[in-house]
Amino acid sequence: MMADSGLGGTFTMAGGPTVSRMGYGAMQLAGPGVFGPPADRDEAIAVLRTAVELGIDHIDTADFYGPHVTNELIREALAPYDDVLIVTKVGAVRDEQGGWPHARSPEQLREQVESNLRTLGVDALDVVNLRVGGGPDGHSPVPGSIAEPFGALAEMREQGLIKHLGVSVVDEAQVREAQSIAPVVTVQNWYNVAHRGDEALIASLNEQGISYVPFWPLGGFTPIQSAVLDTVAKDLGASPQAVALAWLLHQSPNICVIPGTSSVAHLRENVAAASLELPDDALAALDGIAG
Repeated sequence: MMADSGLGGTFTMAGGPTVSRMGYGAMQLAGPGVFGPPADRDEAIAVLRTAVELGIDHIDTADFYGPHVTNELIREALAPYDDVLIVTKVGAVRDEQGGWPHARSPEQLREQVESNLRTLGVDALDVVNLRVGGGPDGHSPVPGSIAEPFGALAEMREQGLIKHLGVSVVDEAQVREAQSIAPVVTVQNWYNVAHRGDEALIASLNEQGISYVPFWPLGGFTPIQSAVLDTVAKDLGASPQAVALAWLLHQSPNICVIPGTSSVAHLRENVAAASLELPDDALAALDGIAG
């Protein structure tokens, strides 16, 4: 359920933690192409510490960002993670061409969980998302059973290596299959003002007290859709990113956002989106974007 507070309020996951609805995604802290170290390590550390100072208590990461880079930065900046939830994901690795090939066998998943434990410096991971789909566009669910990989994570949860489980890039049938194996506290999928395929799923998850974390808030827009967003942002004196984030927070109380940046100044702009009021005419214009 949602409670009033700063940063767009908080959301309490059924059987899980309470987090601010405005989180932070650490992917952009790695180098170009999400490979290697950041261009400015001091700024990267400052971004993480400023996020927490601003009240963000939900940091999204993955050990395959870098690889290992973002987790190691998070550990340096924030350990021992007092009152900060670290959410990571498994199910993929990086190849030399910059791709994100699947790595979802039980053995591969255990290696990834153990690597996350080492690089974050913890005995148990707060939340682990199983990244499933990808599809032709790299961001969409691919139908099929996820029983084996999710079951492997559920076993590690029983062993105390993981506290809570989630799924990413999945369809509704895969969410239900995962829930038949172990509790799911969060779902992370592609959803924004121009890409709204998950509205029924979001409503269903809200009824169950499960958070929904949309990634790529400005992704998949046509030039016409972008022009509408730009016009609304200009009228409000805000950035398109801030408007897109404010729209997401407006859509459902279980939506938690994780915008990423490697700049403290940009971070502050993103956080301001949590208090951005969208008037009725702006909402109408934005709602007209979806094709």
